[in-house]
Parts: sequence; C-alpha cells; structure tokens
Amino acid sequence: MIQDIQPRHLYNAYTPIPPDAGSYVLYYEDHAVLLKRTEEGITFPTFRELERLNEELYEDYIYLFSVDEKRYYLVQEINREPLSEFVMENTEIFRAADPQYHAFAGITGYQLYNWYRNHKYCGRCGRLLGRDEKERMLKCSACHNMEFPKICPAVIVGVVDGDRILMSKYSGRTYKKYALLAGFTEIGETVEETVKREVMEEVGLKVKNIRYYKSQPWAFSDTLLMGFYCDLDGGDTITLDKEELALAEWFKREDIPVEPSRDSLTNEMIMKFKNGEI
Repeated sequence: MIQDIQPRHLYNAYTPIPPDAGSYVLYYEDHAVLLKRTEEGITFPTFRELERLNEELYEDYIYLFSVDEKRYYLVQEINREPLSEFVMENTEIFRAADPQYHAFAGITGYQLYNWYRNHKYCGRCGRLLGRDEKERMLKCSACHNMEFPKICPAVIVGVVDGDRILMSKYSGRTYKKYALLAGFTEIGETVEETVKREVMEEVGLKVKNIRYYKSQPWAFSDTLLMGFYCDLDGGDTITLDKEELALAEWFKREDIPVEPSRDSLTNEMIMKFKNGEI
C-alpha cells in the first residue's frame, strides 16, 4: 500500500526545527503540487533551489515530518515563475509515482496542507488561530480553543459468501473502478456497527462474523481506513442505494476483474480474496 515505504520510515513527531538548504519544500495549490519528474521518478524542490527567488523562504514555513534524515516543510507562498523544471501536477499522481517514499510524503503533506488552509480562524470565536510551538496544534489566544489535524475513521468491507465477494462501483465520482463497500463511522457507533450499517444501507444485506484485516492512512480524504471481511447472513438479493452506488455485483474468485495496484487497502483486500488467501 502507499504507506509501505520500507526500509525507509516516515517520522511524524512534531519537531519544528529550522530547515537546511537540502530540506524539501512541499507547495500546493488546491489539488496540485509542485514537483519535478526525473528518470528516478518525482522529486520536490529543496530550499536551496528556491532560496534565490524567495527571500522570505527561511522565515515562513511549517515543519511537517521527516523521511529518515530528510525533512519536509510546507511553504504556502512562493515565487515559482522562473522554475521551469518544476511544474504543478494533480495530487492523484501520488497513487502510483516513484519513489514511493516521496509519493507517501507528498500525499501526507497534502492532508496537512488542507488542514492548515481550512483552519485559519477559530470555529468558536472567529479570531485568527496561531500555531503551537510544541504540538501539531492550532490554538486561539482569545478563547483558548484548540484544533488538531482532522482524521476521519472509515471502514472498507469485503462481504464474502463462500467463494464469492461483493464488489461495487461508486455513483457520481471520478473513480470508476471496482471497489468494496465503504463508509464513515458515525457518532456513537463502533467500527463493527459501521460495517453492519453501511452494508445494509448500500446493498440491503445482513452480515455476520465480522473480522478485522488491516488499516491504512488515506490522506486523499483525511481518513483512517479500517478493513474488515464479513460473511453474508441470509439472502443474497441486492437492494442498491443508487445515490451511493452505480452498481454492486457478486464475483467468484476466478472472475474478479481487478489487477494488483500498490496504493490502496481496497485493492489489497480484493487481491487477497482473488488469490485464495482469504
């Protein structure tokens, strides 16, 4: 999956030390990121590459994290006009870009970029929020409200009936490939209850024997995904929620029209079932 960057490691502890010339700059504009394509894959600009055109670069930055010894910083304003080697590309590039540690850093930085961008003002009193010096936190000096990065729990559900698995396609989304059922956890419910509720809401089926598989940070939607398999409990007739899904179908292992990809928990779960490992 996208976070599997071993032997490298992403260190997410908030240690806001100043950047050096070789530190990476992560710069975003809405759904686009500044990067350069090389023979080895993608890379991000360093402070050294930007400092001549951006005099305030070493004064206005936000420490994000490090991958091994390399530090990454969010910079919210730069002069990039003469940077012909670096271009803005859609963040969807991170699903398959190499090297994988840069892809994971890029999409994780994008999640933090969105959080900082969407939390400039206090939701309680409307004053400007300030960055804390010790924690990855925004705080209001007037009413002392504190804001932490947004992480939404959600489930990915592989509904199994013998040698069949239920797969679906989303309705009204740009992602058109087959996926498993999925949904966000609501207030007052466990993730196991989320599994039952989402399956019933989306396809009208009951399930049992819910078993946890694995989790994944999914920065594309500020989500912590938790994967579960479960067994069909009763009839297999699908009642489709057409607002959420374009279709839902049962597939035998040998008929699953999905090939391996490295990015998502959904794909890994489908391939585990297809290959008879589940």
